[in-house]
Amino acid sequence: MDIRFDIIQEYAPYFLKGTLLTIGLSIAGVLIGTVLGLLIGLGKLIRHKLLSLPFKIYITVFRGTPLFVQIFIVHFGIVPAVLGTTNGIATGIVALSLNSAAYVAEIFRGGIQSIDKGQMEAARSLGMTHSASMRHVILPQAFKRSIPPLCNEFIVLVKDSSLLAAVAVPEVMYWGKAMQGQYYRVWEPYLTAALIYLVLTLVLSGLLHLLERRLSTD
Repeated sequence: MDIRFDIIQEYAPYFLKGTLLTIGLSIAGVLIGTVLGLLIGLGKLIRHKLLSLPFKIYITVFRGTPLFVQIFIVHFGIVPAVLGTTNGIATGIVALSLNSAAYVAEIFRGGIQSIDKGQMEAARSLGMTHSASMRHVILPQAFKRSIPPLCNEFIVLVKDSSLLAAVAVPEVMYWGKAMQGQYYRVWEPYLTAALIYLVLTLVLSGLLHLLERRLSTD
């Protein structure tokens, strides 16, 4: 197997731009997904079955269908309906955010339910309302417990962003396909893309490990 480092060097600036876009889209996806996920997770915890049903359906649909399919629906359906035309960057942000929100909702739901019920009862006995008890007592603890799985979700989102190449979003995998199409070679583009994703994953996993150690000592 001969590796042509000259074409890797030629595409290095494009892979760098693609890496920065991958990171940017993933950050936007996880931030928006976190906000939406918290609201959806709280909605699922509503005791009234009819009120909680839409949130349960949302989680079921987005967790039960492939992200690849969701990207196409967003790209050719939702984005043109709003913007009047297709837009790869908008598709990336919307698709990753909506998909991430479903998983983040379950993370927050689990975090909230892991808090001892006695803390809510104690807060209510002190005269706090249910919403104030959630905001000042339950949610801060639940969020702290949810940070490690949220970081894992970010890592997953970085890798899943490679699917956006299918709608011509110029992230890492897009440039890998462009290199393969120009030179009709497989090893250089896809090994380079794989290495970039591996480095990103290892760096993020290392930061997650440090964060977990920090939280365990607090």
